[in-house]
Amino acid sequence: MILPLAVLVIIGTVSGLDNGLARTPPMGWMSWQRFRCIIDCENQPKDCISERLFMDMADRLVDDGYAAVGYKYVNIDDCWSSKERDGEGRLQADPKRFPNGMKTLADYVHNKSLKLGIYGDFGTYTCGGYPGSKFYMQSDAQTFASWGIDSLKLDGCYTGTGDIPIGYPIMEEFLNSTGRPILYSCSWPAYLQKPNYQNIAASCNIWRNYGDIQDSWDSVVSIINFYGKDSGNFSSVAGPGNFNDPDMLIIGNFGLSYEQQRVQMAMWSILAAPLLMSNDLRLIRKESRELLQNKGAISINQDPLGIQGKLIATMGKIQIWNKPITPVGNFAFAILNLGDGGPGSLISVKGATLGLMASQGYNITDAFTGEFVTVIKPSSYFNLTVVPSGVFLGKAYLNTMS
Repeated sequence: MILPLAVLVIIGTVSGLDNGLARTPPMGWMSWQRFRCIIDCENQPKDCISERLFMDMADRLVDDGYAAVGYKYVNIDDCWSSKERDGEGRLQADPKRFPNGMKTLADYVHNKSLKLGIYGDFGTYTCGGYPGSKFYMQSDAQTFASWGIDSLKLDGCYTGTGDIPIGYPIMEEFLNSTGRPILYSCSWPAYLQKPNYQNIAASCNIWRNYGDIQDSWDSVVSIINFYGKDSGNFSSVAGPGNFNDPDMLIIGNFGLSYEQQRVQMAMWSILAAPLLMSNDLRLIRKESRELLQNKGAISINQDPLGIQGKLIATMGKIQIWNKPITPVGNFAFAILNLGDGGPGSLISVKGATLGLMASQGYNITDAFTGEFVTVIKPSSYFNLTVVPSGVFLGKAYLNTMS
């Protein structure tokens, strides 16, 4: 169905998001960072964007233990479709790379108790040059629902920025009207200089608000610093059903050392970020797999309060982040060393500087290992060494001892 944008504006002026999804940050796998837009299946059969790739990743999520700790979404990114719509104006998968169609792929994923996500674009084309959804949003929403899609990432290429605050809520309504629960991932704020995060949270489950992550430490640091600045106080709208998305986990790829991988896992947990891996699960090293499946970090990320952690103190290259967790009154915290050399930084920090203000003090555990570390009070000091490009991820539980 093709409708003029002016008509869609009227349709879009109804109630906000109420789809019951993403009560905690969604977890899963996404193709883009690792596999980009590889479509040459003749020369790269294992790496091209095809049903084989997504079936392989679904297999690995289940067989290698990822699904058991919460990774449920298998997300297709750009370059999956044919260059042309079908004779009735509907999107269609590339027939050579998805010979059995999207419904069959969705059934395969669902039979493993997983969920299938797909990519679209609000503009006339996707960022990779495939058909976009502008003026086809109702038809595309119905198509995705008929295939059994569980999540839609809607990008924002090839459209005027003035249309973005109008178009994204319209797609939300069309998705909801299908009757199928479809998690809605928006690139809405990433294309605007001054996003209205209240409006975004009313229409989207998760949203990208910064540039694409690259397979490098510099990229990870730039995202962490962007979230530390928290321009526009976007952290305030995060919570069950609505989360800021700093982009994919690149753990298990090529650009990060092991310590830097620990930093990304720790910080994405503190940020209540979607945990969407983009790596090759068929080739990943044991230490990276164990890190991605670390139950202590995941428990912080999946805490039911859904509060996004904040940067609360900076001491040179050292950053201190704090995130309230359940039971209420407890916290997770990260002490991050962004230094780039030397043996490590000896840090002595007061409990109050960590955001730990209760007079009875807190029992501190290492979130990655689960080991007890110490008891600290607001006026006492926590002493530790954090290596360059490294992190201490802690949990602080109120001390109930008299």
